[in-house]
Amino acid sequence: MNWYLAVLKNYAGFSGRARRKEYWMFTLINFVISLVLTIIGSAIGVEFISYIYSVAVIIPALAVAVRRLHDTGRSGWWLLIALVPLVGAIVLIVFLASEGKPETNEHGVNPKLSPQAV
Repeated sequence: MNWYLAVLKNYAGFSGRARRKEYWMFTLINFVISLVLTIIGSAIGVEFISYIYSVAVIIPALAVAVRRLHDTGRSGWWLLIALVPLVGAIVLIVFLASEGKPETNEHGVNPKLSPQAV
C-alpha cells in the first residue's frame, strides 16, 4: 500500500525514474480497487463509482508509467506505442517490465541506489 500512496503523493511528477516494484505495485492495487468498486457499484446499482475513481487516478497512472519508461532509458512518449493495434500494448508491457538502466541517465540516478521514503 505504501507504493500506491507514494505514487499518489507524486501524482503529477512526470520527471525522474520509477522502479519496477513501484509501477507494478501501483498497477496491482489500482486494479484491485477498480474491481472492488465495480462489484460494489453493480451490487447497489451505481456503476459510475468505478468511472469516477478511474478519472481520479489517470494522471498518477500516466506519471508513474512515464517515470517507469524513464528508468528503462526511454522517453515518456513511448506510451503512445499502445495505440498501435495488436502489438503496441505488448511492446509497452515489455518496456514496463524491463529492468531499469543501472547507471545514471538523463532522467536521474538509479532509483534502486537512491534512498527511498517508502
